[in-house]
Amino acid sequence: MIREVADEVIARGESSRRAAPDPVNVPMVRHWVEALGDSNPVYTDPVAAAESVHGGLVAPPAMAQVWTMFGLRGTRPADDPLGAMVSVLDEAGFTSVVATNCEQTYHRYLRPGDEVTVGARLTEVVGPKRTALGEGWFVTTVSTWYVGDEPVAEMLFRVLKFRPPVEEPVGEVLRPVVSLDTEFFWAGTRRGELRIQKCVACGEVRHPPGPMCAACGSTELTYVVAQGVGEVYSFVVHHHPPMPGKRLPFVVALVELAEGVRLLAELIDADSADVRVGLPVRVDFQRIDDELTLPVWRVRS
Repeated sequence: MIREVADEVIARGESSRRAAPDPVNVPMVRHWVEALGDSNPVYTDPVAAAESVHGGLVAPPAMAQVWTMFGLRGTRPADDPLGAMVSVLDEAGFTSVVATNCEQTYHRYLRPGDEVTVGARLTEVVGPKRTALGEGWFVTTVSTWYVGDEPVAEMLFRVLKFRPPVEEPVGEVLRPVVSLDTEFFWAGTRRGELRIQKCVACGEVRHPPGPMCAACGSTELTYVVAQGVGEVYSFVVHHHPPMPGKRLPFVVALVELAEGVRLLAELIDADSADVRVGLPVRVDFQRIDDELTLPVWRVRS
């Protein structure tokens, strides 16, 4: 069934072209370059752009895909080849996806006012393959962006649609690398202490530990024992891939301690739906064996 659908979609060739909602425009370019920290004036400074080889403002080539993105509530057209393969693979149980390749080719710079359209074709479906993520199919599409009938950019895009393993392996945990700089920290966790590196010269505290003070450059370092309380600064809920020693999903929280530094550890015994930025937590210690004790977070009432 998967192969039959793939052959049919490949034979259809390029989809109907879909128009960008807006012409190429400077405000969107400005947001893009600000986000990426690209200060090239040919994108936003009309005077500098006029004096350049371009003779006027141009858009960053890597923005080609931006102009025709679906948006948060967008839907793929019925003849979209990637949408067709995602649908048939979902039905076959290959419900997870990860992007594996993205290769873009630019034929010319876009300029403000250009009205862009995009068409896509399915070029290859390979599978089933056994991968570290699970059994899956590699799906390759090529999108072409046009101004009028002129191709201006192309993108080869490959995804792996895979079936997540049913069994979640739980084995020995990943062990941290203990170095001369971090040995005091792990010695502390074995004693039930959360030790934070402190500079003897200027008093700066820091985490993770390093060989010298980032503030003054001194190599004379000591530590303080933190209170072990703080608030969630950021977090992720890890659903996939499987991690040794962990049952999925689990929460990894970056916590800002009362001492002002931030420390990353697992938040345990908490429903991931209840985790939020600003959640008060306290440190606890999870003994793995005689050599390793991991710091973990628990919700603080």
